[in-house]
Amino acid sequence: MTSSRDVKVEDFESAALPYINELYRTAARLSGSRTDAQDLVQNVYLQAWRSFHRFEPGTNCRAWLFKMLLNEIRHHRRRLNNSRLTADNGTLNDTAFEEPVSEVLTDEDVLAALGTLAEEFREVVLLADVEDFAYKQIAEILGIPVGTVMSRLSRGRKQLRMKLKGMHRDAV
Repeated sequence: MTSSRDVKVEDFESAALPYINELYRTAARLSGSRTDAQDLVQNVYLQAWRSFHRFEPGTNCRAWLFKMLLNEIRHHRRRLNNSRLTADNGTLNDTAFEEPVSEVLTDEDVLAALGTLAEEFREVVLLADVEDFAYKQIAEILGIPVGTVMSRLSRGRKQLRMKLKGMHRDAV
């Protein structure tokens, strides 16, 4: 005999579990810690399971899970009172013009530079350029206007380019 809960578990697993690796990868990049990322993703899936009865089949489960992840990361940071993030905010004018970005940069160089961006820029750059979400989806996930997404993405990419140029110059 199959109970309605068994069917719900199967529905949840088929809708939500395919995104676990993407969520973990993003959580690790945003938190800077694999251990924290595991905890964050576990909390997201627990929250998703608890509220799965409100999820509408056929809608974008991936965006729904990413929205929960970003909220969980923000709550996690607040709980830790991470002063490093506070110190990083507002550092747009610290960079100067540099030569073009080198083509010999490694993935680790890019991830390291990405990790130095202020949270609001890093989130948008990751969701757009790594996770390939559309502007409208990013706006829904973060709860901000599409224009703000576009602005943060432009500014975040500019900061990232400047940091990558600086890395290449320091390495030469």
